[in-house]
Amino acid sequence: MRIYLTHCTGIKDNLIKETGEKIVPDKFYQSAPIQRFFSRCKTQKVAWAVLSDKHGVWFPDIKHSWYDKHPDSVSIEELDALVENFDDNLNNFTEIWFYNNPSWFHELYKKVLKRSSLKERIRLFSHLKEII
Repeated sequence: MRIYLTHCTGIKDNLIKETGEKIVPDKFYQSAPIQRFFSRCKTQKVAWAVLSDKHGVWFPDIKHSWYDKHPDSVSIEELDALVENFDDNLNNFTEIWFYNNPSWFHELYKKVLKRSSLKERIRLFSHLKEII
């Protein structure tokens, strides 16, 4: 079973900050590249999620409140928790396809993927047409 994953973005729906409403990731993250990722995954009807700096693996049916956490602010302990969350949440998938734009791929995400016990299942890709 395959899942498509991407990292979060700093471009968020700031109206949610004011309301305190909990929302799903595709309503929260607003950058054009991540919205194109969401759209392609939905069109192709594939499993997908976002790797959040705060929440770890964020599946499309889970709601969270607004947050702002830069990947540079993640502590060693938080990194350990992100790796554990990644492994726990994705353990049932035989293939983990991680979508990234190499120029925007923060060192934090590289560390999570490198430290994951699932690293043999992870494949990086950078073209949305590869979501099938």
